[in-house]
Amino acid sequence: MSASEDLIRGSAKGEASVPLSVLDLATVGVEDSPSDALAGTTELAKRVEELGYHRMWVAEHHGMPGIASSSPAVVIAHLAAHTRTLRLGSGGVMLPNHAPLVIAEQFGTLQALHPGRIDLGVGRAPGTDQATARALRRTEGPLSAEDFPQQLGELIAFLDDDFPLDHPYAEVQSVPHGPLPPVWLLGSSGFSAQLAGALGLPFAFAHHFSAQNTLPALELYRESFQPSEVLAEPYSMIGVQAVAADTEEEALDVVRPIALSMLKLRQGVPGKQPTRQQARDYPYTELDQAFVDHWLADAVHGTPDAVRAGLEELRERTGADELMITANLPDAETKLRSFELIAKSFRMI
Repeated sequence: MSASEDLIRGSAKGEASVPLSVLDLATVGVEDSPSDALAGTTELAKRVEELGYHRMWVAEHHGMPGIASSSPAVVIAHLAAHTRTLRLGSGGVMLPNHAPLVIAEQFGTLQALHPGRIDLGVGRAPGTDQATARALRRTEGPLSAEDFPQQLGELIAFLDDDFPLDHPYAEVQSVPHGPLPPVWLLGSSGFSAQLAGALGLPFAFAHHFSAQNTLPALELYRESFQPSEVLAEPYSMIGVQAVAADTEEEALDVVRPIALSMLKLRQGVPGKQPTRQQARDYPYTELDQAFVDHWLADAVHGTPDAVRAGLEELRERTGADELMITANLPDAETKLRSFELIAKSFRMI
């Protein structure tokens, strides 16, 4: 295994068949502040490191009152300062929102501060509404991701200091510059899957909000994969919403507010995450309930043994090389408890 592959491929712990990792959005509840949410994310990073999870990523979202992770590089630096061995990264940075050189400099700095512990996951979605995306990109024109492959190529060239001699940026250096953080391509469709395969990059798929596309995207990734200096064989990770509690009823009660938050997001009215009581009392229409039921069917929730079985079934069905668990809960104690129960169910501790 090459040095780059060693940084990408994790080791399964306990009785888990693949490495288990964590995605956190610094979820803000209706009774909480962004400071509360980020403090909870910090405590989560410290605890999942102890529990044996392989990596923890944070994601770039904008204009969403219920998510406090709008600046992944800043959050990653903070989490890295409070942990020792946990791999930390972006799941992801939305590349069209930024100049590739800026991202190269940010993650070059993170890598210099915390050598060998940083992942750079990039995506092509805006991570927000169109008005906010235009503000980020400083444009009034149409939004498009058609130049994403070119942006990605520039980002990798800045990180690798490998522009062709006749390229306009051939004399531009990304500083700090040193050993490259592994670059992952993120996606929820076939486009990113095929591009990741063609470039020989590791691929992370957002099963937790695009479950119907998971199998086709992973198949396309594997079919299009070309060995590279980064990877000799495909390496795929999928994000999955998973919540464990002592009883099935409690787990459903815990996860239902996440489903309501997703419903409000789809309706174009994102907000802070509701409480359990608000989720119980919400006046769901027939269409609302259908959406919630469908979302809950794609999430894994229940007792620790049931969650273990659900995660194992998902891994077997998809052939994923790693599972990245997310639990968008604002209550830090409940979230920590869920990750502890899952780790114990796999005998990771």
